[in-house]
Amino acid sequence: MILDEFYTLKNGYKIPKLSLGTWQSSIEDAKNATFIALKNGYRHIDTAAAYGNEEGVGEGIKNSGIPREKIFVTTKIPAEVKTYDGAKKSIAESLRKLDLDYIDLMLIHAPKPWSEMFQGEKRYLKENLEVWKAMEEAYNDGKIRSLGVSNFDVVDMENISNNAAIKPVVNQIGLHVGWLQKDIISYCNKTGIIIMAYSPLGTGRLLDNPLLKEMARKYGVSVPQLCIRFTLELGTVSVPKSVHEKYIIDNTKVDFKIKDEDLKTLLNF
Repeated sequence: MILDEFYTLKNGYKIPKLSLGTWQSSIEDAKNATFIALKNGYRHIDTAAAYGNEEGVGEGIKNSGIPREKIFVTTKIPAEVKTYDGAKKSIAESLRKLDLDYIDLMLIHAPKPWSEMFQGEKRYLKENLEVWKAMEEAYNDGKIRSLGVSNFDVVDMENISNNAAIKPVVNQIGLHVGWLQKDIISYCNKTGIIIMAYSPLGTGRLLDNPLLKEMARKYGVSVPQLCIRFTLELGTVSVPKSVHEKYIIDNTKVDFKIKDEDLKTLLNF
């Protein structure tokens, strides 16, 4: 069953294959969704400082009554934070808001501030290494158990891997049917870096696609279940997001196999 499955990161820690995403969730929605997810077998929750809901995730974890060591929590340093001191402060704030003694996985949310992600030539290579230094210190102090990145391309990932004492074990990227970042996937697969796939449903854009609806009917599943299964077939951690109990539960019903010919169709979608 998918809720019992995990990958082993390069540093030896185990990361559950299915995670509850909390992007665009309010504090209250994040609290309730986290509680519902954990009570229904999820053991991985994904949040970020930029989401503004770490407090809610922390409350949901506490209210669930599930032992901390059985839950994997991912959060992220904001993309705009590009200094050592800023990163130290952000890590401390995330720990405080989550009300946790440690974070399982901390990511740099993006290689550039969001306002510059798709424009300008500055790559922030030196600045990302400063942020990484603060993350390494927190790792060595036991406040973070695994380090990674998000939305990083190959050049930005190599900057960290080639210059840091502790190598990244995860890259969280947008990935869904019709959007495959093949260069990044290839690099991560070659270097043993696990990919976390956010927006596996294409932020809802895929739900009414005729081809996907037809293929989903073939397997007796919903389009969201097909899309989540697709990301799992690629060897990624899938991070679907919902605040509704029905869909939080439905998103776990992905224990089927996509046939090779259908997988090929989806890969070429």
